[in-house]
Amino acid sequence: MRQLAGAVVLTCAAIAASIPAQAQQKYPDRAVRLISPFPPGGTVDVTARILAPAVSKSLGQQVVVDNRSGASGIIGTAAAAREKPDGYSLLINTTPFVTNPLMYSKVPYDTQKDFEPISILATTPSFVSVHPSVPARSVRELIQLAKAKPGALNYGGAGTGTNPHIAGELLNHLAKINIQVIQFKGGGPALTAAISGEVSVAFSGVAGAVGYVESGRLRALGVTSLKPVPALPGVPTIASAGLPGYEFVAWFVLAAPKGTPREVIATLNDHFLKAMTSPDTIKRFAANGLDVVGSTPEQAVATLQSDLKKYAVLIRERGMKAD
Repeated sequence: MRQLAGAVVLTCAAIAASIPAQAQQKYPDRAVRLISPFPPGGTVDVTARILAPAVSKSLGQQVVVDNRSGASGIIGTAAAAREKPDGYSLLINTTPFVTNPLMYSKVPYDTQKDFEPISILATTPSFVSVHPSVPARSVRELIQLAKAKPGALNYGGAGTGTNPHIAGELLNHLAKINIQVIQFKGGGPALTAAISGEVSVAFSGVAGAVGYVESGRLRALGVTSLKPVPALPGVPTIASAGLPGYEFVAWFVLAAPKGTPREVIATLNDHFLKAMTSPDTIKRFAANGLDVVGSTPEQAVATLQSDLKKYAVLIRERGMKAD
């Protein structure tokens, strides 16, 4: 009987020990939530919604985009950091992921300590445009106008430290001008303000904004990358159109809460890469000015660390503080 009891105990222990492994092998067994810390209409949201159906198909479980916007992405990012590290709550973010800790005296998360980067999904240049009422038809003319009429021009930001804010302040810094920023609650509202003429200038991601150039509601002056963008034919780079040395390209990072198992990180990296390299996704990305990257987790970490250093210089020199 003692031998039988011992065998039962060992069997139960073996079964109990095997449960986590079995559960891990079944990942995912329910829907995965992709937290976007910005409102609908901006480049982060567009990127997430292009990817979600393709990743759902690859994973075999639905990927649901959850917009948790506010405070330049801080609210949604902090919420993602507090989620259980099991692979069922993920974060998609962009430049404010690294600029917020540089601009706010206190942020309720640590970019490097609270997250496991999974991949740099894609990159995209922005472009500078003006409302048709603004008498500038090139980057050079915009700079001349800003110098001739100090305080007359403003541009829409999507929140402190967001892509439009960084792109705009880089232009101010290199051109030695001071186009004032007016902050909105995301890229969508900032774009709407430019279209209506509430602000004079816009720094927009190509995704979601190119249609307004095609319809004549915005006049594109230059793209922020060092090479032209097929989605904006005939629009020169800012660097070649009057401001040498200018370059700003945004990335979109996929991350999970710290402590997410490495096996889950690898699984997610694999399925997102498959989704991004599907012909349909590539076509939709290209139409929105997005370039597929699909990096490894290690490459994503290196990108974040590099940009932390780079933007720290710009933020310090322009005095870009949120509080």
